[in-house]
Amino acid sequence: MEFALAGAKSTAIFCKRPPLPIPVKILIVEDQRRLGQFLKKGLAEHAYTATWVQSCREARDALCETGYDVIILDLGLPDGDGLALLQEWRKGGFNEPVLILSARDSVQDRIKGLDLGADDYLAKPFSFEELLARVRSLLRRQSAAKDTVLEHRHVRMDLLGRTVTLGGAAVELTSREFALLEIFLQNPGRILTRTLISEKIWESHYDVDTNLLDVYMSKLRGKLDLDPAKPLFKTVRGVGYQLL
Repeated sequence: MEFALAGAKSTAIFCKRPPLPIPVKILIVEDQRRLGQFLKKGLAEHAYTATWVQSCREARDALCETGYDVIILDLGLPDGDGLALLQEWRKGGFNEPVLILSARDSVQDRIKGLDLGADDYLAKPFSFEELLARVRSLLRRQSAAKDTVLEHRHVRMDLLGRTVTLGGAAVELTSREFALLEIFLQNPGRILTRTLISEKIWESHYDVDTNLLDVYMSKLRGKLDLDPAKPLFKTVRGVGYQLL
């Protein structure tokens, strides 16, 4: 199926049950209403969770609110250029895969987009089936990278390099804090009991009834929970903690 627009601008408590399927979230940055609606509907029909925005400002806000598995980016946006937005994201430490979808189809345009940090480039008009294939390819690459990299909101952990960044800025953690954060990043959204966390960190029950876990959580919050209005961690009274 070919799609083109005439005159379109480019632009519970933790348990041992198997984890539920995690929805794949895709951000569409496209100012053309018909194309944006078409993409959102088409991706939803293939079980993707799609968010559609129409400007640079809305794209920035969306990416600050949550992480995305793939971003489909138009270049000609009403309040700025998509390439400048992409460059801004990469300099800020955002590593989400980006597929440029643009009417700018010269070789130099493609080279520039890829050099500035795009992972793929598809020219308009385009085949929706090809777009889906490219999205699947980006997801496969991202899945392979996640074997050694854990990400949630603005936190990124490199398990091989033993490094943690917050919004692209390095964060110094002790080995115990690193291990604690790793457990949460492996189980985002799940309520983890104090017993489970203590067994993973100290390989024993003996610290469960002490305040040692609370002390380490306080230290971790002090380094990562910088916005009181949008906390990373939630205390579940009498149970444990949750990475929001």
